[in-house]
Amino acid sequence: MSKDKHKDEGYDPPKVWKWKKNKADPFGGMNRPISGATHESKLPRGKHPFQLYSLGSPNGQKVTIMFEELLAAGHKDAEYDAWLINIMQRDQFGSGFVALNPNSKIPALLDRSGKKPVRVFESASILLHLAEKFGAFLPASGPTRAECFSWLMWQMSTAPVIGGGFGHFYGYAGTKLKYPINRYAMEVKRILDVADKHLANNRYFCGKHFTIADIANFGWLNYLVRGDAYGGSRFLDTASYEHVGRWVDDLRMREGVRRGLIVNRGGQMGGIAERHCAADIDAALARG
Repeated sequence: MSKDKHKDEGYDPPKVWKWKKNKADPFGGMNRPISGATHESKLPRGKHPFQLYSLGSPNGQKVTIMFEELLAAGHKDAEYDAWLINIMQRDQFGSGFVALNPNSKIPALLDRSGKKPVRVFESASILLHLAEKFGAFLPASGPTRAECFSWLMWQMSTAPVIGGGFGHFYGYAGTKLKYPINRYAMEVKRILDVADKHLANNRYFCGKHFTIADIANFGWLNYLVRGDAYGGSRFLDTASYEHVGRWVDDLRMREGVRRGLIVNRGGQMGGIAERHCAADIDAALARG
């Protein structure tokens, strides 16, 4: 196959790529080939041991679900403040957030429960940090612990394919291009097939017990099979993955999951912009 088969029509890549700002691109200010802060800003602080700065997207929901599951399991020391980071308003490029996460991505956590504050960024890192701190939702040793780590890291590798790959080219790109859409649709369906075959013989990703591997995978798989991921759920025929659907429905019945899903939603879809106590979520759920 010639190299031209993989080129977009009319585009001849330069020998050296250079960034050209496009003011018409709604994501132009979010996607840059450089890191660092663009403006000064100070992050707010609440009274609880854990300060979460996030957004109610699949990656952000991992951490709010984790906190709510910990609280539901009786870990009272897991109280947290959740502050909304509005990425469309470029909050992630404020100096306070960049100091917490130099990668300028949500979620980011400040753990003040010890003698010295600890910053933790990247969703899987935060899940592991909290699981080990509270001794919850992570097998202590042996094969099931290894299995949990494997499915956790599997999810971290699949998210860019679903969001930055399929989501971008099918849902957000100004021009629909056949090659990238087909390429990423194939990969997302392969991901769904891997999960579906595994969950056919397992209640949860690591067998009989709910773990951080389930929390990590839930945000994205829930969005695919019970939401309308980038307007493409029918295109992907996500309803045909019955075992994934069963697993998603099981998790959606959990109190911690229900509560965690609505945090940092900016008031959308019955959600709340910030969470500072259990009553914030109670009020939102009561409103339906």
